[in-house]
Amino acid sequence: MTLTPGVEKLPHGNKLIGLDHLRAFAIFYVFLYHYSILFPSPEWLYSIGKFGWTGVDLFFVLSGYLISSQLFAKIHRGQPISFREFFLKRFFRIIPAYATVVALYFLFPYLREREALAPLWKFLTFTQNFGLDLKTQRTFSHAWSLCIEEQFYLFLPLILIGLVYLKAIRHGAKLLLLFFVAGFCARLFVWYTYLESNINIEGFWPLWYKWIYYPTYNRLDGLLIGVAIAAIFQFKPQLKQWLQQYGNYFLMTGIIVLIGAYFLCEKQNSFSASIFGFPLISLAYGFIVIGAISPACFLYRFQSGTTTNIATLSYALYLTHKIVIHVSQEELSKLGITKESVWMFILCMLTSMLGAWILNRLIEKPFLKLRDKVLKINSEKMLQVKV
Repeated sequence: MTLTPGVEKLPHGNKLIGLDHLRAFAIFYVFLYHYSILFPSPEWLYSIGKFGWTGVDLFFVLSGYLISSQLFAKIHRGQPISFREFFLKRFFRIIPAYATVVALYFLFPYLREREALAPLWKFLTFTQNFGLDLKTQRTFSHAWSLCIEEQFYLFLPLILIGLVYLKAIRHGAKLLLLFFVAGFCARLFVWYTYLESNINIEGFWPLWYKWIYYPTYNRLDGLLIGVAIAAIFQFKPQLKQWLQQYGNYFLMTGIIVLIGAYFLCEKQNSFSASIFGFPLISLAYGFIVIGAISPACFLYRFQSGTTTNIATLSYALYLTHKIVIHVSQEELSKLGITKESVWMFILCMLTSMLGAWILNRLIEKPFLKLRDKVLKINSEKMLQVKV
């Protein structure tokens, strides 16, 4: 989940304040979910955070929208997509912080929230989400979503470059629909091939995660919804103008659909939730994103330094929160603070924010400055070649 790290901007340069609110909500929701299911916590916390796993789907929609908006803007202006430039931007945004956390996990076993890690090569190749077995590889398992996003960042520009080269960009909507339908087909195939006959066995949950929840081909819905929104807002100006008039209505519609998805996914590993839950959740968050980027919506206009700061730290917080929660609970419990207490929960939130801030300041920011220098040098070289 680059998780759409940091403060992203529209192609024309205006900061998306509304999306900062959504990014802050998404990381907080994921934090609640992981805290309530993986660590000793107050009993009431799970009832609030049990649907927090969908925060990842919101991140997918945000990533799909933000990344494709940048690429579509180039296409709309008739400019070629530079895979080199795109790769450099993503590399400096994602890899340094991620590599730092991977190194911490492998070099310092005490930091691990569970016993075992997936093989190092899977983390380095961003393929950890394939064949991930929670029984033996639960440590840093949440990197699965980052794997999907990195795979998306690899193939999206290549697909768009191909469509532009073939002068087939107008067929992009058909391709989006094809991928969306393919997700249903993939989940149906996996369900009937690997899961239906094992639904009553004790180890069904790890199998469900391995075959349904983690693989990329089952989880493209949110990214595709984000790409679709970006395409509409870039290439369909009249439709965009109409949609933006009803920002608050889209926000409310998204919340209503999300409530429906909550009841559909109450048993997360059921057939209906597995096949229809992900696209319904993604659609709900898609409506919410449309609301947040519409001037008529209050989220678009409401400025908050708190949510902006949380949004800026969201990537670092996502990477480090399990390490920090684990270490905080172990050390603070030695001071007599009960792991299941509200005080422990509050303190873990604070230490998690501190850990994210340290990673952001020591790793993310310096490498983003380096990125800007590299891109500037690259741009100057391109100008010299043209001259």
